[in-house]
Amino acid sequence: MSIDADPRDLHSDAREVLASWTAPDADQERLRRTYLDHLDRHPDGVWRSCLPGHVTASAAIVDPGGTRTVLTLHRKIRLWLQTGGHCEPGDTGLAATALREAAEESGIEGLRLLPRPVRLDRHWVGCGGGTWHLDVQYAAVAPPDAEPVRDPEESDDLGWFPADALPEPTDTACRVLVTAAAAAARSALPR
Repeated sequence: MSIDADPRDLHSDAREVLASWTAPDADQERLRRTYLDHLDRHPDGVWRSCLPGHVTASAAIVDPGGTRTVLTLHRKIRLWLQTGGHCEPGDTGLAATALREAAEESGIEGLRLLPRPVRLDRHWVGCGGGTWHLDVQYAAVAPPDAEPVRDPEESDDLGWFPADALPEPTDTACRVLVTAAAAAARSALPR
């Protein structure tokens, strides 16, 4: 990722990713259109400073067979969640943001991001006094024997969990994402 990346490139990438993504159902299609409308109205729509809301990127980290997932205990909201966060000036696209966040928050080297988002999730957060996160969610496949390494600056806890038995407390959005990411990882296995 280039530190000198043009911020307009990230906006263009977000628009292209969302315009070409095939939503898996009608609710996801409504969100996809909402995200595109947001980007059309806000040239700064991928940046934290866009207070009506901003596009973020996250990744559910799964093992190659899609049976386990890495979750982080979020320091502020105290839920077990996938990795992810805000776009930063050096990011070259949403996939790069999701992969950077996954590597930073999990400490796992060699993550492989599947090429297309698996879900979208729009949720209210407290940053900037309160705003919407328009999260574009990916699946990241960890190397077979990967072990996460917790950075105390990133999370209160971190670990592998069965994809079908997530720790509590978590939320529905995380459960749905992990299910989708696990299925995507299994579909990506060589046949």
